[in-house]
Amino acid sequence: MTPVLSDRAAAWLNSVFSAKAAQRGGIVRRSVRDVEDLIHRDVFLSEIRRRGFTAVENGGQFVIFCNAEPLYRVV
Repeated sequence: MTPVLSDRAAAWLNSVFSAKAAQRGGIVRRSVRDVEDLIHRDVFLSEIRRRGFTAVENGGQFVIFCNAEPLYRVV
C-alpha cells in the first residue's frame, strides 16, 4: 500500500528528484533528519528503488546516485 503524503512532503520529494543533478543522472544528497521528519525513511528509500537509483548513508546524509550504474568502493 502506497502511503499518502502531505502536500508539503510530496512537494519536498518532488524537489529532490527534479533537481538539475538528479535530472542529469548525477548525485544529490539530503539530510537523514529531513527525510525522517518530512516523509519517513522507508518512503524515501522506496521511491529511490522505484526510480532504479542507489543510495548510501554516511555522516547524517543520504547520498543518492540518480542513475542505474553500479557502485564500486575504491578505497
